[in-house]
Amino acid sequence: MDSRIVAVVVTWNRAEMLARILRAIDAQDTRPGAVVVVDNASTDSTPQLLDDLAAELTTPLQVLRLERNTGGAGGFNAGMAAALEHKADLFWLMDDDGQPQPDCLSTLLPHMDRYDFLGPAVVADHDPRRLCFPIRIPGTARVVHDLGDVEGAATDGLLEEVVIPFNGVLVTRELVDRIGLPREEFFIWGDDVEYLWRARRAGARVATVVASRFLHPATDDLGTPMMFGRTTYNHSPSDLKHYCMVRNNVTNLREYVGILGVLAFLVKTLWFYLFTRPRPARLRLSAEGLSAALRKDFTGHQRFIGG
Repeated sequence: MDSRIVAVVVTWNRAEMLARILRAIDAQDTRPGAVVVVDNASTDSTPQLLDDLAAELTTPLQVLRLERNTGGAGGFNAGMAAALEHKADLFWLMDDDGQPQPDCLSTLLPHMDRYDFLGPAVVADHDPRRLCFPIRIPGTARVVHDLGDVEGAATDGLLEEVVIPFNGVLVTRELVDRIGLPREEFFIWGDDVEYLWRARRAGARVATVVASRFLHPATDDLGTPMMFGRTTYNHSPSDLKHYCMVRNNVTNLREYVGILGVLAFLVKTLWFYLFTRPRPARLRLSAEGLSAALRKDFTGHQRFIGG
């Protein structure tokens, strides 16, 4: 057990997956000194499960039961705030639906003397040779989906400037002290990207350790090809996710890329829902997300969750 490390897991109504990931953390070659679990007001068996696991697991478990669902963004904000109280040097961050392989953490640790924001390769749990989220190889226009392509592009087992945030990533306390906590108002989607871009702006050293593996359910709609295969679009069948994706992505692009980045995203959205997967209702929802971003209104998602 390494007391320098606190794991933070955010969950909502996925008791079975939560049990899997907490047992996977407890079975690591190198275990964290503690695990902070943020329960986003789950209505399933999660509270009882956590009570049972607190007695079963050897890694100390701290449970934060929130009064309302604050999404992944609010969950990581609360969980990392609690982790700061543990006086740890490293925070290991993940959602409840992943599964770190037994040597995931121990394979990351040897590189933490050179990096501030370090993550594993995030691969599909049904096919560990395929990336769960497509990656653009730095310095190129190549967007790859296979782990072999990442391995080929890596130098000494590291792919610098690339990381899939909040999926088994290690972040230093020094960086958290410097840049603060994730933006809780984002609710879901884009909060992890904003945190990564904020870290880069602050000079954080970022990389993926290819030999470290974190399994995640496949997300086949992410990176859907469009414009005759020239680019991709992060489509989701969920209206909640799409609304938050547009609102938060526009917010991030305005802040970190500029108006040209926003315009490029809007062109892709128009193309995707006019030609790739024609859905006029999605264009109306996209316009609502865009308007919310421009007005800096982060309350609109509540209508999808009964808030």
